[in-house]
Amino acid sequence: MARCRVVLTFPPDKVEKPVAYHLVKDFDLRINILRAKVDLNEEGKLLIEIENHKQEAIQRGLQFVREQGVQVELVDKELQWDDEECTNCGACTAVCRPRALHLEAPDWKLVLDKQKCTACGLCVDACPVKVIRIDF
Repeated sequence: MARCRVVLTFPPDKVEKPVAYHLVKDFDLRINILRAKVDLNEEGKLLIEIENHKQEAIQRGLQFVREQGVQVELVDKELQWDDEECTNCGACTAVCRPRALHLEAPDWKLVLDKQKCTACGLCVDACPVKVIRIDF
């Protein structure tokens, strides 16, 4: 199964376009909306994960989105932290909406589920010892 994460940036005059609908219906793509900020007459952003059995179907769908005047940015960021400096306090887990970061028993060490991480950066700001970063 081919999969990618993308940020779609809608200009203010394009936020009412049913782009996600067309990705599902016309291109047979499975989408998961991970994060959205869309308001009328303002720039909108949508972080989505797209899946299909064929990478070509995803590429065709993304080309369609671009043709609608929506910017497409592939998300290839990865969360990293300095394991030796990390105090495993759990502050980052409190702000992790997708629950990608968690403390795992029995030693209560910080663990990352990369499949769930949206690279939003909230954990970077929450870390009191500043050992978390997002690499591009």
